[in-house]
Amino acid sequence: MQSKRYDSPLGPLRIVISDQELVALWLEEKVRYKPVLAEETSSPKPSDPLFHQVAMWLDGYFAGENPDPNALPLGPKGSDFQQAVWAELLKIPYGEVVTYGAIAKTLAKARGIERMSSQAVGGAVGRNPISIIIPCHRVVGSDGSLTGYGGGIENKVKLLEGEGVDMTKLYVPKKGTAL
Repeated sequence: MQSKRYDSPLGPLRIVISDQELVALWLEEKVRYKPVLAEETSSPKPSDPLFHQVAMWLDGYFAGENPDPNALPLGPKGSDFQQAVWAELLKIPYGEVVTYGAIAKTLAKARGIERMSSQAVGGAVGRNPISIIIPCHRVVGSDGSLTGYGGGIENKVKLLEGEGVDMTKLYVPKKGTAL
């Protein structure tokens, strides 16, 4: 496993690769759960072009482009349930938001069960090891509250605004998990 720092407009990000897959990406200054530990490389090795590929993806994203997350070899590590939630996050279109409840309904239907807990979905969203690329920042509360972003509420707002999300129906709660 290797890691490298990427300087983003939000602050330094940590890129972690293993076996030619991106396994983690987090905002270093705001991380709640460090998904994995890795030794930092001073520069990408010629045999590891994935660092360059991820950096180019991030460059495009922060330049206001809509790069395809499926263009990267993603390898987040987690339970089957977490994997299912993260797969749903990848389906959220650039510049749009969905609710935890909507994801819960989609997963319940796929599993053939009547209902699923939005809180369970929130727990899996909060454990997303590949921030930004697996867009957990696009998930909001059913009332439009900007809750549950481990990278900090101010960064969630910046990411959504950068994607052109209509923020008029969204708000920052005075108390809760977003703060």
